[in-house]
Amino acid sequence: MQKANYITREGYLALDRELKYLWKEERPKVTQAVSDAAALGDRSENAEYIYGKRRLREIDRRVRFLTKRLETLTIIEPDPRQEGKVFFGAWVKLEDESGELHIYRIVGADEFDPKKNWISINSPVARALIGHKIDDEISVLTPNGKTYYVIVDISYQKIR
Repeated sequence: MQKANYITREGYLALDRELKYLWKEERPKVTQAVSDAAALGDRSENAEYIYGKRRLREIDRRVRFLTKRLETLTIIEPDPRQEGKVFFGAWVKLEDESGELHIYRIVGADEFDPKKNWISINSPVARALIGHKIDDEISVLTPNGKTYYVIVDISYQKIR
């Protein structure tokens, strides 16, 4: 199964902000701290120097990753023709077999966040939801067996 390189505009802007912050603010501060620590002399036992160099490597690794990743991502904007069906970027309210409600937003793999109930387009739940409409029943294969949900609401604005 091919992984989608989709992202919402908000997700793309968040990654871009992180890249700019690391490159224009964080890296220059750490570089200056390493330079100051190096000026103190013996670098082999200089904790500030050793930590600073390690932090610079972490920043550089993340900057390289973000730069390459932002080039490969495709920003997906909601289309009015999608209304009534589940597609990328949708907020979906589901009811499980026990009557419990779950609200998820389908987002890209780079922006999923369980605390916000944002699930990746590549997740089994999202894959099962794509293309369905309100009152459709979906089944998701989980480690505990099949779980069934009914789609209660679909929106491209946050559902409360």
